[in-house]
Amino acid sequence: MFTNNDINFEALKRKAYNGRWATLEDGIIPLTAADPDFRTAPAIQQGIIEYIQDGYLSYGPFSGLPEFKKSVADHFNKEKNGNFVPENVLAVNSAAQGMFLIAKYVLKPGDEAIILDPVDFLFKKSVEAVGGVVNLCPVDPQTAEIDLEKLVSLINSKTKLISICNPHNPLGKIYSKDVLKKISEIASAHDLWVMSDEIWSDIIYDHRDFHTYSSVSTEAANKSFTVYGFSKSFGMAGLRIGAVLCNDQEILDDFTEKSNFNSTIEGVSTLSQIAGSVALEKAKPWYDEFLSHLQSNRDLAFNILTRSEILSPNLPEATFVLFPKIKNGLTSEEFTSHVLQYGKVAVVPGSERWFGKGAEGHIRICFSTSQEILEEGLSRIIKSF
Repeated sequence: MFTNNDINFEALKRKAYNGRWATLEDGIIPLTAADPDFRTAPAIQQGIIEYIQDGYLSYGPFSGLPEFKKSVADHFNKEKNGNFVPENVLAVNSAAQGMFLIAKYVLKPGDEAIILDPVDFLFKKSVEAVGGVVNLCPVDPQTAEIDLEKLVSLINSKTKLISICNPHNPLGKIYSKDVLKKISEIASAHDLWVMSDEIWSDIIYDHRDFHTYSSVSTEAANKSFTVYGFSKSFGMAGLRIGAVLCNDQEILDDFTEKSNFNSTIEGVSTLSQIAGSVALEKAKPWYDEFLSHLQSNRDLAFNILTRSEILSPNLPEATFVLFPKIKNGLTSEEFTSHVLQYGKVAVVPGSERWFGKGAEGHIRICFSTSQEILEEGLSRIIKSF
């Protein structure tokens, strides 16, 4: 199901944007944006077709379709140790929008937010887009451990938010219940909000346990938002569908009102919500095979790069990206430019623009493709030097 023969390259060249097949010259292999090269599950395709067969595409409820909210709550409760009811779920136009709306709700201009460094650029962008000020908390680029002493030292009277990425992009770390509980204790002691981006929480290897942030303590449940999306685990980036979850119903109701979801200003495509609900309820067999394929690709990429003399790879516990350290002295930008020019492979530089200051000296490689494409891409990178 996940071989080279299962990839429609002509379709990708027409449709796969964001630094991928549709944006690059022929002959270049994109191991860039974290978006699968494979078709979404047949069950999801069929679910969309069945929904539109009666010809009606009417407004849905402002906060989301009941079946969508229920499927997300059930998924978190069953797979992520959550404790949500459907009313605790708000449908949003992607996890990225959820991050922005949370920053807008929590922060006034000049307020400060603590984010991890390195981490995906959307954390910084969301805070700055609403006039907030970013403070970076260092994360060890090899182990992804958070410097909690430094985290506490960054807190002052202007601090209002701690944002975490779990599992961590680009380091592939799953934060344990104990670590999350310590973060909740720190946040509670200083009356801070916590946002936990959990878009990667379905792509977890070796049957590791995952705890959604709000589940680890009463303090965590009392003042936090969780962000979730479908673009990684189900290949639905173009449908722009995600969710914000909050255990405090009064807070979520206020958030919904202030984010303009109680009107037709905001709202989410009903088709996208149906696709999300079907993904969680009917696409499990496809997802299980996909996850098994990804774990094989992770191990393959790790072994190939370990034997190379130019990159020192990490072994992610989750996500379908690697974040290897550059060993030949080039900067992240120099390395990615070199492999694009001489190896015809596109990867993401570990530059401040994409991941923060702590990412320098690394590149990010997406391995959500066929084994054949992955092997060819890594071979080209190594042989380009």
